[in-house]
Amino acid sequence: MFTGIVVEVGHVISARTDKLVVGASLVLKELQLGGSVAVNGACLTVTSFNSGSFTIDLSPETLQRTNLGMLRNGEPVNLERPLGLGGELGGHLVQGHIDGTGKISGIFPEGGSTIFSFEAPQEIMRYLVEKGFIAVEGISLTVTGRSERDFRVSVVEYTRTHTNLQYHRIGDRVNLEVDIMAKYAEQFMRAQRSNLTVEFLKGSGF
Repeated sequence: MFTGIVVEVGHVISARTDKLVVGASLVLKELQLGGSVAVNGACLTVTSFNSGSFTIDLSPETLQRTNLGMLRNGEPVNLERPLGLGGELGGHLVQGHIDGTGKISGIFPEGGSTIFSFEAPQEIMRYLVEKGFIAVEGISLTVTGRSERDFRVSVVEYTRTHTNLQYHRIGDRVNLEVDIMAKYAEQFMRAQRSNLTVEFLKGSGF
C-alpha cells in the first residue's frame, strides 16, 4: 500500500521488454529483495539492487496496463516506498494497481499552480468525481473537474517540480489508478440492485 507521495524522481538506466533497471538513492534505504516499490505508480517487486540502482521485472499484465513498456534509457520516473504500518498518510490510499493509462490533453498555469487535463477511457472516467482522488503517475491528486471524456487536476509548484510531471508534455501517456473505494461502492450497489426483485419489493411492503 502507498500514499501517492513521491519520494524521489529516479531515472531509467536500462529498459528491456521484461525488465527495468532504475537509478535511485532515497528509496534504496531499507530496500529488500522481494520488497515492493512503486514506479510511476505501479507496485513492482525488487529482484536485485545495489548502492545506486534496483531492478524490477515487468509482467505482461504490467506492460498492458501501464506506460512502463514505453520507457527509454534516461527517462525520469516517480518512486515511492510502501507505507509503513503507523506511517503518515499524506496523500490517499494507493494500491499501486494501475487501472490503465490516460493522455495529457492540456497544460496551463493558473495562479501559482499548473492545471493538467487528461483524456481517459470510460472504464476509468466512471469512477471519477469532482473533489475525489486519482493517482497520476503515482501522485496523489484531487479531481478539480471532469467531463465525459477528460478530467482536470491542479498541481502545486512543489509537486510539479518534485515529480516527473515537470518533464511531461501534451500527448504523453500517464498511469492512472482510481480510488479503490469507488470500486467497492460500485460492486456493493450492483449487488444491491441484483436483489431488487418483485418478490423483495412485495415482502418489503411495496
